[in-house]
Amino acid sequence: MSEDEVQTVIRPQTARTAPQQPSAASANAEPAWLGPVLIAGIVIAALNLRPAITSLGALFEETRTGLGMSGTVAGLITSVPALCFAVFGVTAPRLSRRFGPAAVVCAGMAAVAAGLLIRPFATDAAGFLAASALSLAGIALTNVLLPVIIKRWFPDRVGTMTGVYSMALAAGTSLAAASTVPLTSALGGSWRTGLLVWAFLAVAAVLPWLPIAAAGRRARGAAPAGAAADTGPRVVRSRTAWALACYFGLQATGAYVTMGWLAQIFRDSGVSASTAGVLLAVTMFMGVPLAFVIPRLAGRMRHQGPIAVTLGLFGFLGYAGLWLAPAAGAWAWALLLGVSNCAFPLVITMIGLRAKSPAGVVKLSAFAQSAGYLISLPGPLLIGALYQHSGGWDLPLALMAGLLVPQIVLGVLAGRDRTIEDECGMGH
Repeated sequence: MSEDEVQTVIRPQTARTAPQQPSAASANAEPAWLGPVLIAGIVIAALNLRPAITSLGALFEETRTGLGMSGTVAGLITSVPALCFAVFGVTAPRLSRRFGPAAVVCAGMAAVAAGLLIRPFATDAAGFLAASALSLAGIALTNVLLPVIIKRWFPDRVGTMTGVYSMALAAGTSLAAASTVPLTSALGGSWRTGLLVWAFLAVAAVLPWLPIAAAGRRARGAAPAGAAADTGPRVVRSRTAWALACYFGLQATGAYVTMGWLAQIFRDSGVSASTAGVLLAVTMFMGVPLAFVIPRLAGRMRHQGPIAVTLGLFGFLGYAGLWLAPAAGAWAWALLLGVSNCAFPLVITMIGLRAKSPAGVVKLSAFAQSAGYLISLPGPLLIGALYQHSGGWDLPLALMAGLLVPQIVLGVLAGRDRTIEDECGMGH
């Protein structure tokens, strides 16, 4: 972002957050440094939301051998991220009400750093799993609360800031996937060293959130007692909240299947292992520029349904291509699925737009992400079972294409111009 763009993002926050703060004086007392530090904090936190997963994926065979993991334990570890995101994400609203979202994000980044520092030194699978769960718990809290931070501090720039956040998340995902193996080789070849590298990025992410959390505590202390009583709407009563949760779950299913199986699909069609890896990297890298563009576009639209339809159609074309000519058009199918997987930044943007207040956003974010990750859990396992049972990819690809139908419908429903407060009878 240019300096002018940064100033444009920062400037509106005082005026728009004033209605949520009972005292205009307290809003105007926010230090001048807070806006730029918040942007930096959001970016570096987002960079850390996937390396714990994708760095392990790059070295999974070496890690499994080094720790003597059984096939069952290895399968458990691959399922842990979505499970942790669902379980720990539910706790975010209560923690946010008690300590403030900035303080919880700060603690979440500290948990990510601690887990990534500990797990390379684990001597058995149980210790490795526990350290991984600690990191994933921190990621789960941050997943839920970064959209809340954006809604609270940048209410006029939800699309732009969600784009910045989503682009950083996609960049962190791709960076860890692409560079972990080369870094490991350059640092002596030990998988432990290769995993440890990412702990230092997480440590750096804690630093900007320390002053942000301190400023948040001062603001909470200056607010009247009634200001902290807003717990937001009961999201389970909202049809839009359920549409968002199911849409989140289906897009996460597609993303996990892509990360877990796309390279194998290409290899089974005759593509070399190295080329299949590059094709997967291309699919993941597509999320970097589009993760910035899509939220900005969605934030300017009253209805985001057309974007959900477009992304779904890209997915249909990608799966159809994999079924008809997986090797002949491999690069095209990788690009198409890369675009389709950008439903994640879209749904994160819609979460910020479908609630009026930060309290509403935190509850909607926790509900949509926790329920969504639970919905996504069976997907990769079912695809693997169908592949093993049928001996090919026709049935798995048909299932993934079929799931795009409800995903598109749910995206249209979630993209309607309404808020959960209105649906729950709390509109102002």
